[in-house]
Amino acid sequence: MSMKIALAGIGKIARDQHVPSINASADWDLAATVSRHGTVDGVEAFDDFAALLAARPDIKVVSLCLPPVPRFDYAAAALKAGRHVMLEKPPGATLSECHALAAMAREAGVSIYATWHSREAAQVAAAKAWLKGKRLYRLKVTWKEDVRRWHPGQAWIWQAGGLGVFDPGINALSILTEILPDPVHLTGATLEFPENRETPIAASLRFFHPHGGDVSAVFDWRQDGDQIWTIEAETDGGNLLLADGGAKLAIDGHWQAETHDDGNPLHGEYPRLYSRMAALVRSGDIDMDLSPMTHVADAFLLGKRVTVDPFDE
Repeated sequence: MSMKIALAGIGKIARDQHVPSINASADWDLAATVSRHGTVDGVEAFDDFAALLAARPDIKVVSLCLPPVPRFDYAAAALKAGRHVMLEKPPGATLSECHALAAMAREAGVSIYATWHSREAAQVAAAKAWLKGKRLYRLKVTWKEDVRRWHPGQAWIWQAGGLGVFDPGINALSILTEILPDPVHLTGATLEFPENRETPIAASLRFFHPHGGDVSAVFDWRQDGDQIWTIEAETDGGNLLLADGGAKLAIDGHWQAETHDDGNPLHGEYPRLYSRMAALVRSGDIDMDLSPMTHVADAFLLGKRVTVDPFDE
């Protein structure tokens, strides 16, 4: 039997990924939306979250697709009303508020899920299995994309709390923390801030690996032409390349069989997130892994700030 779910925040990611994934799932019935600006055809729409909670006690699950800064108040209200909560990445604006939400969920006896959609990319599980038991010599993350293409007109990403280039960069970190057999931690970073923006447009990161592996990452939002989302690893058992954000995998230069051919690099990621959320609700469990966000917080703590040219769309 399907469960009723409400979707709060009807922006690009909601329209492109959340709504199609919910509509295609036997687990879910999209029963309401909350947004000041957007609606979904045929679905009851609210422009006030408190009004939704009061009017629709039959909706037990809420998926939040809002920017990270306002998300805490919505999540806290939903949890206090006894609703299960699914959080778009990043799960909040700070680690402290994410820990607070997890505690609220435990107290209310409901589920909360910090989603990391890139972990559900087609070849991430295969990459994790291949790296297991191998000695890592070097791993480099390269995440370079054009912000004008992927975040047009989204002013919040340039404001404090919006993460800047770490909005896509955290996707890379979610894969990194999933596939590495051993945890790593940040040792240094350089963050490039446009002089007219509050968040970075580029970053380079360096990590400590417990067995001496050289682990680094480069993020940049000024990429023209081909977009680059790769993770390269050199090990004692050969070399691995994850490409297209985890959708493609090559071992020693040989591409592995692809699991889709529709040209959508996010194929299957959000359907798998919603399947996981359904399982959490039915079992009453909590999934609030914050390791990708910890690396971002450490980058802002340790990072050397460099001012670069202004950026305008």
